Amino acid sequence: MTAARQPDFYGAIGVPDTPEGRFELVALHLYLALEGLRGTVPDAAGLSQRMIEIFVEDMDDCMREMGIGDLAVPKKVKRAAAAFYERATIYQSGVADVEDGRLAANLEHYALPGAAKRQDAERALANYVRAASSALAVVPFDVWVQSGAAAQLLDASASMIGQHSMIGKTET
Repeated sequence: MTAARQPDFYGAIGVPDTPEGRFELVALHLYLALEGLRGTVPDAAGLSQRMIEIFVEDMDDCMREMGIGDLAVPKKVKRAAAAFYERATIYQSGVADVEDGRLAANLEHYALPGAAKRQDAERALANYVRAASSALAVVPFDVWVQSGAAAQLLDASASMIGQHSMIGKTET
């Protein structure tokens, strides 16, 4: 949650500060945390399962706090869990294929819908995800977030926004 709440996601990059936008960033960081566990922690499968259970419980709590009726909550939680698994699969294939623009396109589709996104925001967000994935192969997720590395990486990625268009303007 700490990593997903970094202000630059909502400000510099332009992820909508809505329940949907926050969900996308929580799902993205859950994916990163789960990927970071693979092969680095004993009983990674058990810990991963528990993290997913906590995610589902949190989605349930959030929906109830938002006033969603008791009968609708289980269906919405089930959809949220399915959405997470869909995104995790997509992000995993996108991170693996650095040359392909699918990761940026999928991040744009899910996390940056609408006109509020900044120019090159999807590229900056894809850069953040790839760099985070690499860092998390050697550093535990909680250490990565608490050390400030996540915020530094986001700041570096956010600084990419608009550079492509600015380069062209300064040359003329």
